Amino acid sequence: MKRPMNRIATALVPLALVAACGTTPSSPSGAAITPAASSPAPLPPSVSPSAPASSPPTPTATVTPSTGSSDLTPPTGTKQVEVKRAPARPPLVKGVRLAAHQGYDRVVIDLQGARTGYTVGWVKQLIEDGSGEPVDIKGGAYLQATLTPASAHTEDGKPTWGRTPMFQPDLGNVTGVVRIGDFEGVVTVAIVLRHRAGFRVSEQSNPSRLVIDVAH
Repeated sequence: MKRPMNRIATALVPLALVAACGTTPSSPSGAAITPAASSPAPLPPSVSPSAPASSPPTPTATVTPSTGSSDLTPPTGTKQVEVKRAPARPPLVKGVRLAAHQGYDRVVIDLQGARTGYTVGWVKQLIEDGSGEPVDIKGGAYLQATLTPASAHTEDGKPTWGRTPMFQPDLGNVTGVVRIGDFEGVVTVAIVLRHRAGFRVSEQSNPSRLVIDVAH
């Protein structure tokens, strides 16, 4: 079976943003993550699309433009970021949120549980984990996040985040996000882009979140 191989200094932010976001980003050790001077604007509620058995709609994500001032600049790194962890209980992937910022797009993967390991990097093609079949989603470039260990379903098999792609063509570079793997303790999330660009990875807590910024 194939699995594709594919992190920010603590910032002082205004009290209003702390109340809105609830957490302050922190950089995990061992990952080459670009530091940031302050937290970004609040993110929209979690989007966890689910499709009914008949006539499934095409889900879209709620996008909130950045409204406050932010010292974060568009990311420039292009190298793979990897963090290894082994939590006793793998977290559940609950959904993904998207946000528009000045010069970059933000993708937030919401987790329920402890921080976990991950790899974020470029892939030439999207391959479904488990089946090994190509994923029929077209883009100019693909950034893939592989969370290990993690699950996108409960112990009784109920999905916590569905497979239906989230399309958002209004962002500067990100056009869609889709889960392409939830197999043997590995969850794979693909970010579909118009073109290859710089990216950075960071983490937030309470609740746990993996944050991926992609330059326009």
